[in-house]
Amino acid sequence: MSRVKTALFSAVALAGLAACSTSTPYGPAVDSRYGFSETQIEQDRWTVSFSGNSLTDLKTVETYLLYRAAELTVQNGYDYFEMIDRKVDEDKELRSVGPSPYSPAFAFRYYSPRWGWRSTFDPYFNDITLREVTRYEGIAEIIMGQGPKPAGNPRVYDAEDVLMNLSGKVMRAPAPY
Repeated sequence: MSRVKTALFSAVALAGLAACSTSTPYGPAVDSRYGFSETQIEQDRWTVSFSGNSLTDLKTVETYLLYRAAELTVQNGYDYFEMIDRKVDEDKELRSVGPSPYSPAFAFRYYSPRWGWRSTFDPYFNDITLREVTRYEGIAEIIMGQGPKPAGNPRVYDAEDVLMNLSGKVMRAPAPY
């Protein structure tokens, strides 16, 4: 029986690691801060956003933002939407890869009869590698409309066309068990 538990635990751990090493899938940001969310401002006006993890590139964030705006438009019974305002925020930070400067590998302990046990850190031991991590979040304000799409405005999108053309580029979140 313990082998079954060990195998099950290993499978769950591997699935968890695999989930951490992929870009943000298309889905609502319910249990995490990554995914899409929206807020209704007026009956036909919404704010839509999509936030990606550090493995989600800028193009994917923009595609998912546009796809969510189209999906929301169709769900509310409208035919087209206009992007009134659209921006993408870029968040960069440096993360250390390797041992922490406060890990035991950096510390030396010694005993002094006068003060007891002491610790000191080696200032010349700096085996730390820094990696730049970038996350993108796209935010758009949209107004939805019914009927034929107004011509001549490049900020107006036909919702059905957007859904049809971008559906092959959308990687959906796996269904919960």
